[in-house]
Order: sequence, then structure tokens, then C-alpha cells
Amino acid sequence: MTLDLGMYQSAGVGIAALLLGLWLTRRIPFLRRHCIPAPVTGGLLFSLLNLLLFSVWDIECNFDGTIKDFCMTAFFTFAGLLCNIKVLKSGDRPLFIMLLLVGVLILAQNALSFGLSWAMGQDPLFGLATGSMPMCGGHGTSAGFAPLLEQHGLVGASSLTLAAATFGIIAGSLLGGPLADALIRRRIPADLDAGETEGERPAGEGNRTGNLRTAFFTVGFMVMAMLLGTVLNKLFARAGLTFPGYFGALLAAVLLRNSVGFIPAVSKVMDEGWIRRIATVFLGLFLGMAMAYLRLWELKSMALPLAVILLSQVVLMAVYAVFVAYPALGRNYESVVLVSGLCGFGLGATPNALANMEAVCAKYRMVIRPFLIVPIIGAMFLDIINVGVITVLLNLIR
Repeated sequence: MTLDLGMYQSAGVGIAALLLGLWLTRRIPFLRRHCIPAPVTGGLLFSLLNLLLFSVWDIECNFDGTIKDFCMTAFFTFAGLLCNIKVLKSGDRPLFIMLLLVGVLILAQNALSFGLSWAMGQDPLFGLATGSMPMCGGHGTSAGFAPLLEQHGLVGASSLTLAAATFGIIAGSLLGGPLADALIRRRIPADLDAGETEGERPAGEGNRTGNLRTAFFTVGFMVMAMLLGTVLNKLFARAGLTFPGYFGALLAAVLLRNSVGFIPAVSKVMDEGWIRRIATVFLGLFLGMAMAYLRLWELKSMALPLAVILLSQVVLMAVYAVFVAYPALGRNYESVVLVSGLCGFGLGATPNALANMEAVCAKYRMVIRPFLIVPIIGAMFLDIINVGVITVLLNLIR
């Protein structure tokens, strides 16, 4: 039996998952202590309920992703509005290091999956389907390459890659926060107070009229950027370039922020505190829906070789984050936040990375540069590097 949920019903499930996660995070110290993102907690419980309906009563829920996709685009638009080029220039070194770390991670994930596949007597295509394709690539890259793998002879490639991607999203969300928290507790000086830092509080606090005016203009800039983003996406498509659907809005927001955003009258109402707060709302809504909509029964098809490889990928990510990424990024608090993000999109997707960083910053203190660096890498470079490596490997195999 198939249960089709409409746009508003599907959104309601995601919002309920987010609210449940927020309530559980308040009530359960373990979740708060280890920086588990609230949308992940609530979303996983709803996905388990979805799994129960499917396994016991053979009810398959199909969700409408319209509002989920809108929330994702809105979040990345706000991320673009935060992208001050002047601030980003001061972070060019960590941006370059993160790019290098992502490239090395992609190669390491594929080397691990190929090595284990060979050791267990599996087809090399099996190794390709369990490497960076589902790990760094997530469901989008997996769905794109699965038909090619099936054409080359890997039976059930779609189920295999999507199951691996589902596992990666869960693992990336559960690994990043606790690992960052452990690094902070053991290796960072104990001078990180929880709560807001200077400059984080929105302008006009205590003045309801000022708050409403700032919020209105903030949402207005988002709508303008999303409108321009649709135009940019069409131009990219005509030029034969493929980017994630949110990329046009992200780029348009960056252009707005670094052009009209420096006009004094505009900069007064383009308040970064408000932008971050509204962005956090959209991120929570998107991730709550994304986690609640997971089809966990796809993981039931995991045979022993797949389980071994995926668990090994999690171990690789943890070791790489602690002993390679953390030292390379500077062994400081900002590097820990970036490491939590690396775990997010190294095993799942960019929204997972940002949720991990948000959870860490909510417990300790806010830093800006990681929230500028990670969306740019996730939108512009991650898929380009990953798809390039996968394409080369596919051609070498066949």
C-alpha cells in the first residue's frame, strides 16, 4: 500500500520532526553534550516510524519534496548573503586547505572501497559504488551514476548506491558533532563560553519596529537573490554546465551582498545576526524533512561486503578528521568547526555539514569563516572534484 502525502502534509511531518528534535535536545543532556543536531534526532525517529509502517503493515509513504527543496534553496541563499568577500579574503588559506583536504579524502575513500572490494572478491564497480560516489556525493551523485554502473554490468546499482548514501547521511550527522566536541574538550583551551558572541546579536534588539524592519528587508533580499538565481540557473543550463539547483541563488546572493550590500543605506538593514538566525530556521526545516523522508528499508539490502566497506568509510573519516584535517587547519577552535563540517559532507551532504557546525557553535560560540567556506566548497567544488575522479575511475575500470 502506498500513502502519498501532499506538499503541506509532507512539510508538516518535517516540521514535527524538527520540533521533536528540539524538545529531545532540551530534555536529554547526552544529545546536547555531544552536539547532535536537533533535526537529525527528530528526523531519524520519524524515519524509523516510516520504516515500521513499511516493515509491519507494508505501508510505503511517499513525500512531496517541494517545501523541502525551497527550504534548502532559501538556506543557501542566506549563506550567500553572509559571504562577505572582504572576510573571505582573510580566510583564503583555510579555504585552500579545505579544498585540498576534500580532494585527498575523495581519493582515500575510493582507494579504501576498491581495496576492500578486491580483498572480498567483489567487482571493481562495487568498489566504485561504495566510495566517494555515495559518501561525498550523496544521493544526487549516486542517482546520476547508478544507470552507468548498471550499463557496465553492476546489477542493482541504484539500490546499492542509494542505500550507501542513506547510511552516509546518517553517519555524517552523528559523527561530526561528537567528534568536534571531543576535540574541543581534549585539545582546545577551556575558554569557550556558550552563548552569543559580540556582533552576533541582531541590530535593533529591544526595538520591535527595528527588528521587524530588518527581518522584512532580510527576507526581501532572499527573494531577490532567488529570483536572480533562477535566471543564472537557466544561463548555466544553456551553456551546458551542471550545478546543484540552489547554486544560482547562492551565487546571486553573493553578488548582492558584495555589490549593493556595501551601500550604507542597504548595509544598515542587511544585518548578519538576522541572516544567520533565519538561515538556521530554514536549515532546521530542510534537514528535519530530509531525515524524516529517509527510506531506511533500503539499508536492509546491505550484504556483508557493503556493511564492511561503509563502516570502514566511517572509521576512515574519523581518523582523517582527527589526525589529518584538524592539524592541517591549525589545531584551533575554528579548525574544529571546519572538521565537523568536513565529516558532514565527507559522508553525507553540505546541509549535514552546516547542521554539524551549527550544533557545535550553538554549544560553544559562533565563528563566521566556516559558514562561508563550507557552502562555497559544497556548491562549487565538491561535486566537480568528485564527479571528475569518479569519471576517470569508471573509464579506467572499463
